[in-house]
Amino acid sequence: MSLLKFCDSVNIELKELEDWNCCGSSSAHSVDQNVAEKLPMRNISLAPKGIPLLIACPSCLIRIKSTYLKIKKDKILKQEYENLWGIPFDEDLEIIHFFEIFNRVHLEDYIDHPKEKLKKIKVAPYYGCMLSMPPDLRFENNYSGIMEKTLSKLGADIIPFGYKNMCCGTYLSVAKPQLAQKVVTQIISKAMEAGAECLVTACSMCHLNLEIRCALENPIPVLHFSELLSMALGAEDQKKWFPRHIVDPVPLLKKRGLLIS
Repeated sequence: MSLLKFCDSVNIELKELEDWNCCGSSSAHSVDQNVAEKLPMRNISLAPKGIPLLIACPSCLIRIKSTYLKIKKDKILKQEYENLWGIPFDEDLEIIHFFEIFNRVHLEDYIDHPKEKLKKIKVAPYYGCMLSMPPDLRFENNYSGIMEKTLSKLGADIIPFGYKNMCCGTYLSVAKPQLAQKVVTQIISKAMEAGAECLVTACSMCHLNLEIRCALENPIPVLHFSELLSMALGAEDQKKWFPRHIVDPVPLLKKRGLLIS
């Protein structure tokens, strides 16, 4: 909801892929390599020509972009793609993560006095492991530092801590919850020790695990990057997002004067 609100606020028009499917994420490639290949392949086939394919989820980005680059390099796979979906492979499809918007949009053009918007809220940016990129995407954009740069421009106080790229456990949260609990508790406790008032994440899976698997009695809240962006842009429907959080961020946001009444 906050991501859609942000894009609308900066005049980015989004068109949802019609009848998109799950990218397969961690589950498919662990069980069936053929399914893991075909799921992202089908999403690629649905992308309209001449429009960038914007992806918000780091896991989806890795699965879809890795598959796209694999097809582009492999003539046999490209022919299989065209036979399967009945359309030519789009050699010029641009697949971008949400973070790449910040290379194309200047927030200062949409916000008066940007440095006053986030009122020194102490945030620990948490990227998780997926945006570190696997070897087959090593020549693609590196997103490290985007949250720090953007949020500091909006007046947030960035709290560095050494666990911003540590894995949250991803789907092991279901298969081995005790393992996920251990790493999540470590991530949040280290952010709190560093002086953070909240964690800010780019990944919805990380966000979920950080909230449901933390064993601390009073953990700091977790916010998605787009929530803080939308608040800075003056979104009026913020209170619709917060009941979906497990760790209530409202007391902190009220304390910092960030909630619109």
